[in-house]
Amino acid sequence: MVKQERAQRTRESLVRAAAEVFAEEGFTVASVAAISERAGVTSGALHFHFDGKDALARAVEERAAEVVRGITGAGGDPLRALVASSYALVASVGDEVLVRAGFVLGGDVAHRSPVDLRTQWWRWAEEALGAAAREGLLAEGVSVPDAARLVVAVTVGLGTLEPVGPEGEAPHALTRIWSVLLPGIAPAEQETDWMV
Repeated sequence: MVKQERAQRTRESLVRAAAEVFAEEGFTVASVAAISERAGVTSGALHFHFDGKDALARAVEERAAEVVRGITGAGGDPLRALVASSYALVASVGDEVLVRAGFVLGGDVAHRSPVDLRTQWWRWAEEALGAAAREGLLAEGVSVPDAARLVVAVTVGLGTLEPVGPEGEAPHALTRIWSVLLPGIAPAEQETDWMV
């Protein structure tokens, strides 16, 4: 039992260290040596738990995907859920290195994985906007796929840039962005006073 707990702590330490290194350096530049050093374990211990950098990247992305799935689980009014989820996503990218690293890995052309957070987020945004369209909550002529692309570009871009901006700026910037986007997406009579 003690051995299993120690092995689990080592795996967790490696995944977190890998996320930090991937978020800072990207997939190509990140090295197994830097990850093992950051985790405080030997390269041998790293290779005992993971086959290499690709396996570590997959582990980081899978953990990030779990977080994003939790963010996109909101129900109710689909536009409100989309806006609320966008704030949660931007905060998560800024606050949680696993999520930030997951998006960095997804944008790295040198790394290919079946886990793609941008696509996961885009599909959910498109589903939410599709539900909003079916409920008559979108302005006439709004293209659901185009609106989803715009929402994803803004939220992922803002979330990725947030760590280099002033502390706490991303939620305020997102509010300003939604104040521009929502009038183009929702009919004029749709309430928009529920932005964070």
